Amino acid sequence: MKIDEATLDRIAELARLDFSDPAARQAILNDLERVLGFVEKLNEVDTKGVEPLIFMTDEADVLREDVVVPGDIVPKAEALKNSPVKDSDYFKVPRVMDKG
Repeated sequence: MKIDEATLDRIAELARLDFSDPAARQAILNDLERVLGFVEKLNEVDTKGVEPLIFMTDEADVLREDVVVPGDIVPKAEALKNSPVKDSDYFKVPRVMDKG
């Protein structure tokens, strides 16, 4: 498949890429054409009678059992003693957002 300049410009716009360098622009154009050529080659494969693949394997997810634990695992005072700056019951951290 041949990709024209307009298509490459649109892809670059959507992906927020800059192909101002002519050498880089030609390289990405060649790479995209090679990828699309590979995908087109897959269209030649006979898939009659082949069921669509939903999962790559027959394996089921192995999940751990949920275990309920109390919310206060570490006492507040013990957690606060590791803080370089604290204020009674809270950690003090630098301001992240301005009031505005």
